[in-house]
Amino acid sequence: MRAAGFWSSLIALMAALLLPWYLLQDGIAALPLAGFAWLSDPDFAPAAGQVASQGRWWLWPAVLAPGLGLLAALLPLPRRARADAFLLAGGLGLILLLAQGYAIGVQGWTAPWLEGLFGPMEDRQFGIGWGGAVVPSALAVLFAAGLAGRGAFRGDAFTAAVAVITAISIAVFTAFPLLLLLADAFRDAAGAIAPGAVFGRLADDRLWSLGCLAGAPRCGVVWNTLLLGVLVGAGTTALGLAFALLVTRGRLRLARPLRWLTVLPIVTPPFILGLGLILIFGRSGLVSIAASSWFGIELGRWIYGLPGVLLAQLFAFTPIAFLVLIGVVEGLSPTLEEASSTLRATPGATFSTVTLPLLRPGIANAFLLGFIESMADFGNPVVLGGQFGVLATEIFFAVVGAQADAGRAATLSLVLLVMALGVFGLQRWLTARKSYVSIGGKGDGGLAPPLPAGVRRLCLAVALPWAALTVILYVLAISGGFVEVWGRDYTPTFRHMVKAFEISGGQLTGLAWNSVITTVTLAAISAPITAALGIAAAWLFSRTRFAGKGVLEFATMLSFAVPGTVIGVAYLRAFNLPPLELAGTGAIIVACFVFRNLPVGLRSGMAAMAQIDPSLDEASHTLGGGGGDAFRRVVLPLLRPAIVAGLVYAFVRAMTTISAVIFLVTADTELATVFIVNRVINGDYGLAIAVAVVLILLMVLMLGLAQLLVGRRRIGRRAAVPGLAAPGLAAPGLATPGPGVANGGVVA
Repeated sequence: MRAAGFWSSLIALMAALLLPWYLLQDGIAALPLAGFAWLSDPDFAPAAGQVASQGRWWLWPAVLAPGLGLLAALLPLPRRARADAFLLAGGLGLILLLAQGYAIGVQGWTAPWLEGLFGPMEDRQFGIGWGGAVVPSALAVLFAAGLAGRGAFRGDAFTAAVAVITAISIAVFTAFPLLLLLADAFRDAAGAIAPGAVFGRLADDRLWSLGCLAGAPRCGVVWNTLLLGVLVGAGTTALGLAFALLVTRGRLRLARPLRWLTVLPIVTPPFILGLGLILIFGRSGLVSIAASSWFGIELGRWIYGLPGVLLAQLFAFTPIAFLVLIGVVEGLSPTLEEASSTLRATPGATFSTVTLPLLRPGIANAFLLGFIESMADFGNPVVLGGQFGVLATEIFFAVVGAQADAGRAATLSLVLLVMALGVFGLQRWLTARKSYVSIGGKGDGGLAPPLPAGVRRLCLAVALPWAALTVILYVLAISGGFVEVWGRDYTPTFRHMVKAFEISGGQLTGLAWNSVITTVTLAAISAPITAALGIAAAWLFSRTRFAGKGVLEFATMLSFAVPGTVIGVAYLRAFNLPPLELAGTGAIIVACFVFRNLPVGLRSGMAAMAQIDPSLDEASHTLGGGGGDAFRRVVLPLLRPAIVAGLVYAFVRAMTTISAVIFLVTADTELATVFIVNRVINGDYGLAIAVAVVLILLMVLMLGLAQLLVGRRRIGRRAAVPGLAAPGLAAPGLATPGPGVANGGVVA
């Protein structure tokens, strides 16, 4: 506790004395190097310099609070008195810095009553920089050390610091933006609080109209979004289940290629699939041209609307359902199914009465993910939507349209959030009423039965045509980047690739270099932060009990339940003004990546933590180690697969995301996905596909490296000998132990 307080106070004090307090437009490298003039410069000075030379007295807490903490750490005080001093210095310092940050803005006082209380303000301040970020962070650790000194978190300063940092991070980057955004729904056009304004916006006929049922051109965007979400959720779940059953129990020779083909859309920018559908079914697509030339049938623009968006989203989100369901199918213990067979149930009856009910949680989760991903998707509706409007695109145009309307965007975001949370709650209610446990602590030597003949034929009839269409879609979509003009001139060319990635005279002159390099850089920065924060939070929630744990865990998962479009609008609303003036910088995109993808790293870490006996942590404590020692020396080495999985997922999602960051990019921070969307909107399909191909290759390389580093889980069960057992027959004598398995154990 004393060491944590000392180092956090020292770091905070050094930052207040040396680091620029305010945001530097040209980065920290722009500091003037001549002498020590920067210590008193109004733009570059640290907190101490701002107080001494600029008279900004409100920054005194940045200097005095760390000084008090350092003094308490050095003086020979009783433990309780030292802890109280740490709590006072850290807590009061944070509160005062937060208050001054939101009380004084770019035009002086931010509220009239403050001017009446303190008098006119002739100064102003901008967003915080390195100093303004490091000092509060270190004060938070100082406050955590005080909590540990008072006996919280079993007196362990490391555990307290993880809890405090996690809570503050979630509050600042998840709860705060969402609350601000939703509050805008209750303001009028002038920005004044008007609770009735939200009801006026909700009464808009464009949201709830059912005119399409009576022959009108279109229905309201809420019904469009709901219909699309239900169709996509059901479709992706059915397709994912068919693929998962075939890969695990279908006795297919091509199971491994089918697995890779199924997950390929994960590393594909989502709108590229929509673009492929345009190249096939659009007015200049192959199918449309063939129908016109051979049969004289004009297919028109049918792909632009619900059919096109639905097809594109089914292609894009089926891999997510597949990954959820294949884990559930592989985790099913065959013991119950063997018991059903022993009682002379037919394979079909066993599948319908035992297997499918045990798959219910996975099916519910797959549907939930498909529904939420459909609602949050922006790329496919903006490319293929036509006159079929959905909430994601309506929110976008409410923010960046000719008549920007923050209140309308907030109201639509509120509707989208309520729909997502409603489905989330329904899924939790449906799966929480029964127990689906099929794996106990004893070794499992069961042999998973093959699919019943009828179920196998049905899965093949669903999966194989879809797989064939996926192959055709990718071949044609990628081919569109290597012909002159799709639909008019099919001459092979590398012109688009050269235009995107040209190198001339040792300079990167291609149009896409800036966006690709920016994307890779920001993804590489955010991925380790996401994985580290996710693993630390997983360790905290799995190993510690403290007040508010359930609320904090729910808040951590909130960014997953909230569609990306809502997150993007919320970030734009929250971080556009001081003190957290991040809009227009790469920092806001990194923060969005981190906290948007954090729940996956958290859940992956918690699943891995569940396999680690807490007695290992206790042994570390018994030998004199603290929470930090147990985490660093015991837990982290055992969490390598979860860490790598979190890193890869965070990197891939950052490389392909569009809905959450479409509002946050600028000309200087343009991402590759935004570059592709802009090219598609302008009709430059060849250039868009060329950039997408490079992104796909980069992410496939990352996935391959991760597979080599981690490998895949093998569960110690018997495996049927290929070629000996016919489908539907599984005698014990025709089975052998899986590789590397002993006594029904698990090999990683």
